[in-house]
Amino acid sequence: MLMRTWRRTTLGRTGMETGRLGIAAGYGVPANAVEEAFERGVNYFYFGSVRRGGFATALRNLAPRRDRFLLVVQSYTRIPALMGWSLERALRAANTSYADILLLGLWNHLPSPKILDAALKLKERGLVRHLAVSSHNRPFIPELAHHPVAEVLHVRYNAVHPGAATEVFPHLPEGSQRPGVVAFTATSWGQLLKSGKLPAGEQRPTAADCYRFALSHPAIDVCICGPSNADQAKEALRTMELGPMSDDELAWMHRVGKAIHGN
Repeated sequence: MLMRTWRRTTLGRTGMETGRLGIAAGYGVPANAVEEAFERGVNYFYFGSVRRGGFATALRNLAPRRDRFLLVVQSYTRIPALMGWSLERALRAANTSYADILLLGLWNHLPSPKILDAALKLKERGLVRHLAVSSHNRPFIPELAHHPVAEVLHVRYNAVHPGAATEVFPHLPEGSQRPGVVAFTATSWGQLLKSGKLPAGEQRPTAADCYRFALSHPAIDVCICGPSNADQAKEALRTMELGPMSDDELAWMHRVGKAIHGN
């Protein structure tokens, strides 16, 4: 198992090696920015339910190096028969025969037996290597983490909504049973970048600050960024250059997040 560094880690009990900054398809990032991110160590590719053309182009261009990136395909469906159709459509768009992770999106309770069965059948067919679940129900996530389907968890964590640090992370399985943990909405849907409700005298965080905040928590393996253009992608990549946050920086982010949440 790979020892975690600032740039790379092992994704929990999947055993897969991954870069610690992921990138999402849903906001319009162009193909060349995705390919540059890959060259700089980003290999957790989140091909969610919104699958922009530029991202798919990048995946097709990177297909000859398919063994060097992790493809995550998300399904929000509550209709089991649609899960395979959606997955296979995504695989065709990416010019690949499999997804490393099928993410069952936004389950605040255990997915139904029929949904779980559909996901497991896709795994048996070799279309998916591992399964993941995302949830906003923090008290439920530790229970979910012990279920075989939750090889990876996608969890909201940011300075405005840091509750997972007490309600989720300390209660996850340890050792070989630990699921991979991926943080999303690190900027709190842009609130940390745009809100006027900053404490007096405090500096506004950048996107890289938000990703560093998430990745500085020892429970988090990967943090997903969602750039919409090349400049935002370059800003996200600064995360890897700047390294973990100091205690003073973390305290600053908590002050800013608390102020925004309170307003």
